[in-house]
Amino acid sequence: MRSGLKIAIGGKGGVGKTTVCAILAKLFAQEGGKIVVIDADPDTNLAAAFGLASDKTPQPLIEMKELIEQRTGAGKGSVGAYFKLNPKVSDLPDKFCVEVDGMKLLVLGGIEQAGSGCACPESAFLKTLLTHTILQRQELIIVDLAAGVEFMGRASVQGIDVLIVVVEPGARSIETAQKIVKMARQMGLKNVAAIANKITEDHQVEIIKSELKEVDVLASLDYNPSLLRADLQRESIFEAAGQLVSRMKDVKERLVDLAGATVDT
Repeated sequence: MRSGLKIAIGGKGGVGKTTVCAILAKLFAQEGGKIVVIDADPDTNLAAAFGLASDKTPQPLIEMKELIEQRTGAGKGSVGAYFKLNPKVSDLPDKFCVEVDGMKLLVLGGIEQAGSGCACPESAFLKTLLTHTILQRQELIIVDLAAGVEFMGRASVQGIDVLIVVVEPGARSIETAQKIVKMARQMGLKNVAAIANKITEDHQVEIIKSELKEVDVLASLDYNPSLLRADLQRESIFEAAGQLVSRMKDVKERLVDLAGATVDT
């Protein structure tokens, strides 16, 4: 039995994975557990979802060019040059985490420019830091992954107990979810589940379930315009979520059962 549960949350951009991540993390934090929440999305919206003011939001580590150059041994403009594929990162989570409502928030960010791929210092740095945090730390870890399927190619989900795919009622969202599930299976991830989000009609849930065969849909969450207002005003998503919070409480319990893990409190 592992002392910490490792959860990753993915899906197409705009489906609400950051909202799901923020609510889930807050629910675990209310139990007094030791939690590290990782924002690994290039858009880095998780701090805002927790209600942090813009001037309190930590700088994404991917933007710390001098730190990356120092740890990877790569000089400026060293595209195609040698650099460390496994730089030292063990001290960074404690150094750069910020406390938010009883949780530790680590903002990694992601590589945005096209063509960066995996053969660059920034990618090696991010992959090593994320993998280290997931595999070596004993806290409960929740990761808000980059949108789409690209993150699967970086093995960013290595060591994850449960991968949650957030899906909204739309063909492109469902197609992205299907690709993520397929790649997860190919990588040997045993526990892959889904959450249907932004639901406006009951039949939408049935369509999602029929398209995501053999994937457990943990919950269906209704479309909530209050979340948009909270986002615009940079308020806590948790406070605006209302009924979604009660449904996510059931999701939290099912995740612990699904993974067969205990949370370190």
